[in-house]
Amino acid sequence: MSLYCAMIDFGTPEFDEALKLRYDVLRKPLNLEFDENDIATEFDSFHIACYDQNSNELLGILILKPVDGHTLKMRQVAVSATAQSKGVGTFMVQASEQFATHKNYKKIELHARLAAVDFYLKNGYTTEGDIFQEVGIDHQSMFKIL
Repeated sequence: MSLYCAMIDFGTPEFDEALKLRYDVLRKPLNLEFDENDIATEFDSFHIACYDQNSNELLGILILKPVDGHTLKMRQVAVSATAQSKGVGTFMVQASEQFATHKNYKKIELHARLAAVDFYLKNGYTTEGDIFQEVGIDHQSMFKIL
């Protein structure tokens, strides 16, 4: 599978397509809806989408939200069901780290669902703190120094 990542702008048709993917992968299985107010806070975030180079099909999305001048928070990482376990997540995470480094950020932090902790460990992230609940499921704080 040949992949590429691209920045998508808030409020565009590409953003709406990514929002649907996020809903299908992250929210729908938990019977949760998006809150319009939460989505509105994403205007200043970086939205990195991953596409199949041959079909231009959207395969994944992640958001990098600035915490401060040195740190980004990775959020809403979603890979389509048909593309999971095919390297899309790793490709996106590596692209986001290259982007962050290019923009002079020094750290990425995230809240990983417990099922995803091993994925992030394999990608060089470190756990910190205790397991906590977010959207009704267990999460672990993680970070990576770039």
